[in-house]
Amino acid sequence: MNIARIASAAACNVAPGMESIDWPAACGDLDAQGWAILPKLLQTTECNAIKGLYKQPEVFRSRVVMTQHGFGRGEYQYFDYPLPHCVESLRTQLYPRLAPIANRWHEAMKSTIYFPAEHAAFIERCHASGQTRPTPLLLQYGEGDYNCLHQDLYGEHVFPLQVAILLSEPGEDFEGGELVLTEQRPRMQSRVMVAPLQKGDAIVFAVNDRPMTGSRGTYRVKLRHGVSKVRSGHRHTLGVIFHDAA
Repeated sequence: MNIARIASAAACNVAPGMESIDWPAACGDLDAQGWAILPKLLQTTECNAIKGLYKQPEVFRSRVVMTQHGFGRGEYQYFDYPLPHCVESLRTQLYPRLAPIANRWHEAMKSTIYFPAEHAAFIERCHASGQTRPTPLLLQYGEGDYNCLHQDLYGEHVFPLQVAILLSEPGEDFEGGELVLTEQRPRMQSRVMVAPLQKGDAIVFAVNDRPMTGSRGTYRVKLRHGVSKVRSGHRHTLGVIFHDAA
């Protein structure tokens, strides 16, 4: 079967969803809490097309069963190059909107790492250092499945923001399975946050550290994310990570 034909089946126009986002508000939420919801980034037909790729092994480079690694319960597959059209479009069109935030965060945290304006230039940096394996992934959860708290780092070069898009409808396709984030501030207990997502909604959130301003200046807070137990049904999520893996 032709991989390019399979990948094109998930073609979509992400521009309308991208243009409908209140980006200043999203930027404010990211600065305030480390995550922001991007409502209806994808339409139902686009969600269904991407979800349908899960049964097409030709477009993936590897499959991970979480129980085999102690990651939780459920499974996911990493896309291979060439990425499906919709996944590639999301990666290349979201990155330029997030790169200024990433650079501002790194400057606030006294990091000298600068991110180029276009995603292709950043991927070239990753590949030059041996991070050549694509990291966008499709996750599948069934009844009783969950994902432990974790971070998606993969190598030396890490873009500090990532995106997850819910492809299933809560209350119809599944129950439970909330996206959970925890924030660890210095000398404080962890704060737990639950992101209320509907089908087609995206969440952009910190991969690892983000800056926070306190009475003594700016300091780093660390985020982790996971998925609570799915009580019934099936839940699918698209993960858009901007750095590649070693």
